[in-house]
Amino acid sequence: MSDWVKGRVVGKRQWSARLFSLQIDAPVEDFKAGQYIKFALDIDEQRIGRPYSLVNAPEERPLEIYFNEVPEGPLTPRLCDLSLGDELWVTAKAGGIFTLENVPQRPYLWLLATGTALGVYLSILKTAEPWERFERVVLVHGVRNSDELSYQDTIERLRETRGERFTFLPALSREQRAGLLHGRITELMGQGTLEESARLPIRPEDSHLMLCGNSEMIKDVRTLLEARGMRRHRRQEPGHYTTEQYH
Repeated sequence: MSDWVKGRVVGKRQWSARLFSLQIDAPVEDFKAGQYIKFALDIDEQRIGRPYSLVNAPEERPLEIYFNEVPEGPLTPRLCDLSLGDELWVTAKAGGIFTLENVPQRPYLWLLATGTALGVYLSILKTAEPWERFERVVLVHGVRNSDELSYQDTIERLRETRGERFTFLPALSREQRAGLLHGRITELMGQGTLEESARLPIRPEDSHLMLCGNSEMIKDVRTLLEARGMRRHRRQEPGHYTTEQYH
């Protein structure tokens, strides 16, 4: 049974028609970048909760979650209706193993995200660990349209502070805009466009990939990587990619 504590909304932002972020003040335990916490509301005498990865780095407060409203869903429409000062439930302890401590040492780290999966990588990238361990970090964010490219201020700060060690590749699947990649992540990887744009090859000997987002992207990228001789990373059997599915 979850150990719930009360949280309070202290910030809210609507990025697009269905993309939101909430900032929440809550007394949670220390966590590792890449982990998630469950957030809940009491609805019709039932506590409805879902896990959300944290956007904030472990030393940052308030907590922040980034999510897509599912109109027919039991929770997200209610989260979108919350106002500053409203209360919700939060699990005191974070969970999950999608963290850098479970990533083997290699020179190059690729972070592939679709939609709101971007948030978990921002938490990781705002810590010192990726910059202490990897020579280059490439963040790929696949969305449908350009209005879904959230957190650009955070990404710009990473560009300014990390210079050539950080590459950001946004990809639009339903819209074409100058300077942005067009197509799904899997298409761009299969064509070699991601590597060409980053000027960095994806190879078993020096690359590790973290995959987070929708199950179709993860499944298709896994197929492409395994065709190159790359395999899923396990503690007992070091590999070349790790995964976290959002739906």
